[in-house]
Amino acid sequence: MNALNGIGMTSQRTRERMVKRVREQGVRDEKVLAALAAVPRHVFVDEGLAHRAYEDTALPLGHGQTISQPYIVARMIELLLEGRRSLGKALEIGAGCGYQAAVLARLSEEVYAVERIGALLERTKENLRKIREFKVRLKHGDGQLGLPEAAPFDTIVLAAATPELPEALLQQLREGGRMMLPLGSVSDSGAQVLCRIERKPEGFEKTLFDAVRFVPLLSGVE
Repeated sequence: MNALNGIGMTSQRTRERMVKRVREQGVRDEKVLAALAAVPRHVFVDEGLAHRAYEDTALPLGHGQTISQPYIVARMIELLLEGRRSLGKALEIGAGCGYQAAVLARLSEEVYAVERIGALLERTKENLRKIREFKVRLKHGDGQLGLPEAAPFDTIVLAAATPELPEALLQQLREGGRMMLPLGSVSDSGAQVLCRIERKPEGFEKTLFDAVRFVPLLSGVE
C-alpha cells in the first residue's frame, strides 16, 4: 500500500468524506475541492495525529503553530480564485508544515512560501518531497517582509493573523492581484475576520468575510 494513499482513517475514502463536508459548508469551486482531494493531509501532520488528519479541524504542529482547518484553507483559496482561472504567481506567508502550499500549487503557476521557524521549514521540505511537489519554492525568513526579490505576486495569502495590513506585502502585490489574510486582534479574546485585498489602479480595495481564529503573525526568524 502506498503510504501517500493511506489506509483506514487516512484512506482516500476518508479524504473524500472530508471534501464532502467542506462542500456542504459552502465551498463550491470544484477546482478548489479537487485540489483539496488531491493533497494527502495525513502526510503533513504528526504521525500520532494522522488518524485525525481528515477531520475538519486545525491540528497542532508544535512551535506554537497549527495546520489550518481544511474548510478555512478551501474558503480562503476559493475567495482568492473567484472569477480567475489561476492564482498565477502566489506567495504564502507562514508555510507551516507545507499543507496549504501544496494545495496552492495545484491552482497556481508557481508558489513561493516563507516560514520564520527553521525547524518547521525543514519539515515542510520533507513533506513536499514525500508527495513529489516540486513547484513550491521555500524561504526561511520574516514573513512580514514578504519576498521582494520574487515580487510582484498575483496572489498573496497569510496563514497568520495581523491587526494591520502589512505595508511590505501590499507593495509586493501586482496590480489586479489579490491578498487574503486573517485581519484583527491577535489577543486570546480578540476578533479576526478573513480579509481580501484587491490592488486596483486607484488603490487597494478591502472586503471582509468570515470570522476566524489564527495564530499571530510574528516578526523575526528562529
